[in-house]
Amino acid sequence: MPSPEPIADLLSTIYEAESRRVLATLIRLLGDFDRAEEALHDAFRAALEQWPTQGVPASPRAWLVSTGRFKAIDSLRRARRFDQLDASRPSAEIAVYDTAAWADEDSVEDDRLRLIFTCCHPALSEDAQVALTLREVCGLTTEAIAQAFLTPAPTLAQRIVRAKAKIRDARIPYQVPAPAELPERLWTVLRVIYLVFNEGYAATSGPSLTRHDLSAEAIRLGRLLVELLPEADAIGLLALMLLHESRRPARTTADGEMILLEEQDRTLWDRRLIDEGTALGERALQLRRVRQGPPSLP
Repeated sequence: MPSPEPIADLLSTIYEAESRRVLATLIRLLGDFDRAEEALHDAFRAALEQWPTQGVPASPRAWLVSTGRFKAIDSLRRARRFDQLDASRPSAEIAVYDTAAWADEDSVEDDRLRLIFTCCHPALSEDAQVALTLREVCGLTTEAIAQAFLTPAPTLAQRIVRAKAKIRDARIPYQVPAPAELPERLWTVLRVIYLVFNEGYAATSGPSLTRHDLSAEAIRLGRLLVELLPEADAIGLLALMLLHESRRPARTTADGEMILLEEQDRTLWDRRLIDEGTALGERALQLRRVRQGPPSLP
């Protein structure tokens, strides 16, 4: 029988790697951000209680999604506020452990893409898009986001609450835009990612000239978007961020003073990031040429 300590360590690792995926799927299944977040934490609490005696399931992600949804619906039923669609179905059927239904790789990745576009919906203000993306997609705490943008934590929290309420009240669809809408909507997502990166690359406030944590989050989000939606513009933005990030070690002195490009020690530049950014840039240009097709003959 596994001891609680290794299980706790394992759950910590799973939370780090899988919690955003599980949350995205729970948002789709439950239709509510706050309800899904509560279900996520209930599922991990249940795992901490049950896995030491019952063992770790073959698919932890599937178990967590299934358990989270079961607990959410059970809670709604107790409060007599559950969905009529689910009201006629027994709890056991709703919460059945079904890997195909709860943790299919394609479905889960689609959920993450849906979440990104929902958080960056143009009906939300720019500040709300950034805050909601960092909170729900990247998993940053409200306090960390507030500190990054020098906003009081209660103000930032209210901004996120209002954004979620607007998504709910305006019935903003939790979906990837149709092909005809994709260029405009993708641009909104890319703008949010670049705003986060730019704040990390050249902080507009605070004691430090740069914020590596924010730049790293933007790059991580850019990688996720390219993985899920390999469009030329998304690939191009990731290439741009990587090329800028490659110069970080040479951009400031030990005292934090800015070093101009002409004076930077280029041996400090990260060659790995330069190579990756260059390759991605070439790939983006090639995709754009393929999409536009060959030049027309006179």
